[in-house]
Formats: sequence, structure tokens, C-alpha cells
Amino acid sequence: MKDFLIPAIDLKGGKAVRLYKGEEEKVKVYSNNPEEIARLFEDFGFKRIHVVDLDGAFGNTLKNLEVIKNIRKAFSGVVQVGGGLRELQALKILDEIGIDLFVVGTVAVKSPEVFQEMLDSFPGRIILSVDSKGGKVSVAGWKEGSLYTPEDLAKLYDEKPIWGYLYTVVEKDGTLEGVDVEPYLRFKKFVKKPVLASGGVSSIEDLKKLKGLVEGVIVGKAIYEGKIKLEELE
Repeated sequence: MKDFLIPAIDLKGGKAVRLYKGEEEKVKVYSNNPEEIARLFEDFGFKRIHVVDLDGAFGNTLKNLEVIKNIRKAFSGVVQVGGGLRELQALKILDEIGIDLFVVGTVAVKSPEVFQEMLDSFPGRIILSVDSKGGKVSVAGWKEGSLYTPEDLAKLYDEKPIWGYLYTVVEKDGTLEGVDVEPYLRFKKFVKKPVLASGGVSSIEDLKKLKGLVEGVIVGKAIYEGKIKLEELE
């Protein structure tokens, strides 16, 4: 499961936190030292981590850059970063500090020409973030809706040089309510590229439900709350 589970570190004000359903005011702090958490994931043998700059998602791009640098130094595997990456320059800065993959969502919906520039500059290194809320794609830190369904985005971009997708069920995110496999089953019919799942994971059983359906699962709160014990993972 360690190759399937991708631990998440969400950053806000330099601290590792989790939100409830993506709501900025419903925040819980888990650590004042996110790089220590990255080192822990390294020690447990994970090959990849998912880092979200929540301040970036809510409008302050790369506010947590120094912390991201420290995380990169602490973790030797693949590091993917998302949150407010709405300009090509932000990707270039992250590339310079050694970030492997970039998670981008809002730009693909609101500024397709900028997203195309990103793809031209970093082919195969961009994960398209598909944040589903009420069946439609949500953008701008999940604060704005759009007219796109997740499948609409897949039709637009699956032939482009993206790495793949991060599909988040926003209503489930940070709730520990368990996963719903239906959205992923539906979405997978439209895509050839890899899909990472996110939202609602509460147990190892949830991971088993998604194994074989998607290529990886982002897990945050279930780890921090002790619902999934890292020492029990194979």
C-alpha cells in the first residue's frame, strides 16, 4: 500500500494543517514543523508526497515557498506541489528548487492559454486538478464554481501532455466519511491518463476499495488522526 498511498502535507502560515471540506476557516493545525512530517514519511518508506500551499490556493501564491524548500530537502522521493499555481513563473520557481510535479486546476478552467504555456514548458509534469463539487468543477481554492463537469475537462485535456489527474470529491475532503468510488468509476471511462483520488479516506479498507481503480490515493487527515497507522501498511 505504500506505493499506492500518497501522504499529504497541507500548508497554511508555515504550519501543517487540514481543512474540513476545503473551508478556509475550518482549519486544524497538526504541526508547526512540516519538514519533520516529510522526514517521517521518508523514514516510513513512502516514495511520493503531495504538498498543498493553501495560502496559494486562497490567493497568496507561493507564500510557503521556504517551507516547501525544506520539505524538498527532507524527502528524497517524488514531491508534487499544488495550491495557487496560476502563472508559469510559479512553476519555474518550484522547478528550480527541485519539485517534480505540479498540480494545477484553476488555470485550466479560467486561463486555458496560460495552462497551454505550462504544458509547453513542462510536458508530462503537470497533474490536472479536477475538484468536483456538486458534480461540477470547482476552482479558486474551491470558492468558485464553473460550468464544466469533470468529464468535460477530461475531454479537453486528456490528449494534452499532462501527467494525469488528481480527482477530489470536495464534499468528502477532510471529513473521514469514507470514499465513494462512483465518481472515479465514471471519470475513468473518459480518460487514458493516470488518476489520483482524494477525499474522504478514513481507513485501510477505503484504500482497498480504490486499489485497481485509480493509480494512487492522496491521504491526509486519516493519517494525522491515526485512522490509518503507517506502521501497519505493507
